[in-house]
Amino acid sequence: MLFLGAASAGGIGAVLRYLVDLGVARLAGRRFPWGILLVNISGSFALGFVTAALPDAAFLLGAGLLGGYTTFSTAMLDTVALWRDGERRASAFNAIGMLLLGVLAAGLGLALGSLL
Repeated sequence: MLFLGAASAGGIGAVLRYLVDLGVARLAGRRFPWGILLVNISGSFALGFVTAALPDAAFLLGAGLLGGYTTFSTAMLDTVALWRDGERRASAFNAIGMLLLGVLAAGLGLALGSLL
């Protein structure tokens, strides 16, 4: 049952990712993948928080919901597309910025989650 729950949560996470990306793209445009950047940073924070505050739910929420919500592959495809389109600075910012901001967000989530 736990695996079915994680699979269902992953589907919900994927839908949430799509909706966040779509909403951000409507506000900011599609020239830079701000939606996926937001998804991955907020997902990193949430996974850090869940891991520290709710370890018993880490598989369901972490691997399931947040695994479906976040996306490394889309982020890297966006990075390569920016590079291919001649947007070298944007490509570098997307790759390096996502890594640094994701690590900081995960650390903040762990810190806040451990306070509970």
